[in-house]
Amino acid sequence: MSLKSAFCSVVCIVCSVSSGQAVFAQQDSADTSSTKMKLVWSDEFDGDSLNYSKWGVQENAFGGGNQELQIFTDRAKNVRVENGHLVLEAHRDNGNISGTVREYSSGRVRTKHRGDWKYGRIEVRAKMPIGQGIWPAIWMLPTDDKYGGWALSGEIDIMEYRGQNPKQVLGTLHYGGGWPDNKYSGAEFDLKSGSFSDDFHTFAVDWTEGKIVWSIDGKPWQTQTKWHSDNGKFPAPFDQRFHLLLNLSVGGHFVGAPNAKTTFPQKFLIDYVRVYQ
Repeated sequence: MSLKSAFCSVVCIVCSVSSGQAVFAQQDSADTSSTKMKLVWSDEFDGDSLNYSKWGVQENAFGGGNQELQIFTDRAKNVRVENGHLVLEAHRDNGNISGTVREYSSGRVRTKHRGDWKYGRIEVRAKMPIGQGIWPAIWMLPTDDKYGGWALSGEIDIMEYRGQNPKQVLGTLHYGGGWPDNKYSGAEFDLKSGSFSDDFHTFAVDWTEGKIVWSIDGKPWQTQTKWHSDNGKFPAPFDQRFHLLLNLSVGGHFVGAPNAKTTFPQKFLIDYVRVYQ
């Protein structure tokens, strides 16, 4: 998770960076229906505990990068399944891992070596928190790093969100060279009314060879077809298996620090995750 068209009821701003390209998606640009694909992996979070055959909980005492302020823990107060949802919950509680204390604590899970896919439709229905400095994300990283370290092997940000701007989400690709020679391209999607914290929305990417289409609630809004890796030929790096990550961060360069109006706890609720191929 790194810093990274409109039709009907939405307004969308597209930004293109470096050699990457983000374009307005037409309704016929991709078949975003799952009816022609087979469900190959899913979690509906219907039980009373996390399914560890599908998810690993990541602990990180140093915020996970990007100058984030939280500590990621495996405590139930930060990561749990409740009322049919995966709950990733951020607290201002001086969380402690092995003697390292940080002002905020939160949760991060991933499917690495439990769910890894090359191409398909990755779909997540989720409800956002709200507030300055709150940063939930739905994203993907390469499982094998075939082309090298970040971002040579790529990163797919299905959804990133700034809590202080609750009408907007972002979709971004990271690729190119190893940091700091990495590139990114992506776009922003704005709701015409309401906010992403009001209700659940379904965020998805349809990922095929040489093409990735982002959709919200079944409507495509961004298509990318141009990217590169310094260590491989197109469609590298997005021609290898990736896994899914879900996390709720606090602070960092993307959102800034919480302010006096930011309340805690904050909840990032995930209703389901479904993968079709």
